[in-house]
Amino acid sequence: MRKSSIPKSGKLFLILALIAILTISTKPANDDLPPPYKVGDVYDLIVVGSDPEGIAAAVSAARNGLSVLLVDKRPILGGLMTMSWLNSIDMNYGPDGEILNKGIFAEFYNKIKGDSFDVQNATVVFNNLVAREKNLQVLLNVPSIKPVMAASGGPAVVGVRLAGGAEDKVVKARSVIDATQDADIAALAGVPYSVGHEDIGREAGNMAATLVFKLRNVSLLDWLKIRYYLYRDGSKSTGANMHSAWGFNGITSQYKPQSDRIMLRGLNIGRQKDDSVLVNALLIFGVDSLNHNSRLRARAAAEKELPSIVAFINQHVPGLGRAVLAGTAPELYVRESRHIYGEYRLTLDDVLENRDFNDRIAFGSYPVDMQPTGPAVPGVVIGRPLQYAIPFRCLVPQKVDGLLVVGRSASYDSLAHGSARTVPVGMAEGQAAGAAAALAGENNLSFRDLAGRRDLMLELQSRLNKQGMALQPFQVKNKLAGHWAYAGLKFMRGLGLAIGGYNNDYKLDSPIEEQRFINILSQAVKQTGAGVDSYPHLYTEPNVFNLYDACYMLSGYMGLKCTKEEAFLYFKDRGFFDREPKWKAYFDTNKPLSNGAAYMLVTNFVRDRRQESGDSSQE
Repeated sequence: MRKSSIPKSGKLFLILALIAILTISTKPANDDLPPPYKVGDVYDLIVVGSDPEGIAAAVSAARNGLSVLLVDKRPILGGLMTMSWLNSIDMNYGPDGEILNKGIFAEFYNKIKGDSFDVQNATVVFNNLVAREKNLQVLLNVPSIKPVMAASGGPAVVGVRLAGGAEDKVVKARSVIDATQDADIAALAGVPYSVGHEDIGREAGNMAATLVFKLRNVSLLDWLKIRYYLYRDGSKSTGANMHSAWGFNGITSQYKPQSDRIMLRGLNIGRQKDDSVLVNALLIFGVDSLNHNSRLRARAAAEKELPSIVAFINQHVPGLGRAVLAGTAPELYVRESRHIYGEYRLTLDDVLENRDFNDRIAFGSYPVDMQPTGPAVPGVVIGRPLQYAIPFRCLVPQKVDGLLVVGRSASYDSLAHGSARTVPVGMAEGQAAGAAAALAGENNLSFRDLAGRRDLMLELQSRLNKQGMALQPFQVKNKLAGHWAYAGLKFMRGLGLAIGGYNNDYKLDSPIEEQRFINILSQAVKQTGAGVDSYPHLYTEPNVFNLYDACYMLSGYMGLKCTKEEAFLYFKDRGFFDREPKWKAYFDTNKPLSNGAAYMLVTNFVRDRRQESGDSSQE
């Protein structure tokens, strides 16, 4: 038995952590923080939000000679990692196995010593990163932060209003970086955005939120049991090292939640230094992440479910039989909310075609990992890129000047966001944004004008490379581009209806099942608003599903009363099967309909219907 619940080494660690906090903030305790009016009146740059990308932005700007104010509503630095306890990093490796995003992210990664880390240690690392910058001031626990707009000259952010002290305080700055998780400053400033999956025609499409929970009584021996089980299960998508473990999907899929808002997925487990682990596995559906009360209700539902989840884990998960619930994260882990519209919006094709951009400022390679949006909507991996670039233009919002947006709410389409939302990408964006703020100031240019200057983009990349990044051009061949049905694949994939998994195997030449064709057809029509008033004919006779059957289903949406043969002739006469000469060989009535042919049929059908209705906005 230990004489104290905190060993001497732990006490020393806590003392060092407290000292680190004192070095970056006037006072550490929430109630003792100075009111907002104690800060200066003018800075070169204000960074709002102290998530990892906000810290990277503030540190980068300070290193580039700017006076910087880093301000947040939270009581400590680190946001997603320290408040939501997301202590395992979704890494981005290049084709050669090297970490793609270096610079400030690499500084952080090397100090936490691994892709899974102790949360208290991460707090100290963040504090030390900030404390070393003499040009950087930190203000935490601010109840309200809003943008201050220019009085004339068009929409532009010229500072922030800090509220919650004895009086409101307006702090001016040449530019502002929005590093809040939900792009709150950008939204208040009037930047256009979409929410969830509405950009692909899906209502209420936010990916599930998660409440990370802590289990104690997980010894080294228990951890070795976890590693041994995951080593023996033979799955390529599970594994463990001495810091983190991921898997047990076959076990957790058997859990029956008490609430239809809750799902237990495979366990992502990160070890802490005190014989405890943090578990990212509890999914919560129906969370309006932009509504405070909705988040509170989500937390309540998750906490109510947790005793049953822990009892299930004790009984069924090797190595966690003695584990005891020891707490929950202060904040929900919210994966998705706003997606701003910037000077460029990263697309799914950009990600999965491994595109480079002249104004590259970060790289991604993480799979397009779409978590479930509801109990009946499973999570999927749409595909896996090798390497793609994030353009600087994705940080420059439309319609509003004086502002950059970094992190998961930057200018990505919702499906592209499934890959680009990772911390390494966000920290690289933050570093680029901080350097860009200095470069724009030196040249007296707006961020929009800066983005349009090829010479200055080269200068920005040069500076970032000298500051630890490795932003070099690259080229990755798109192996699927030569397939005859690639246009159909891209269209259906862009609706989230073609799934390639980790191996990018879309099974284009394999037969499609009748029910699968019905599902993608009905979803494509619904998501695109393809102007149909009828419903498909269903054909359920037990035979091979072929081109006749598919045409018969399409004809139902046309309101046609016809046989399968008549339906085929109808579409044949409309040129459905010979829009390119090479297509004729693949639309064979004597063979099973392939996935590729099905994608082309649905794509042509939807596009024709939209053109006939005069709406080609989603082409």
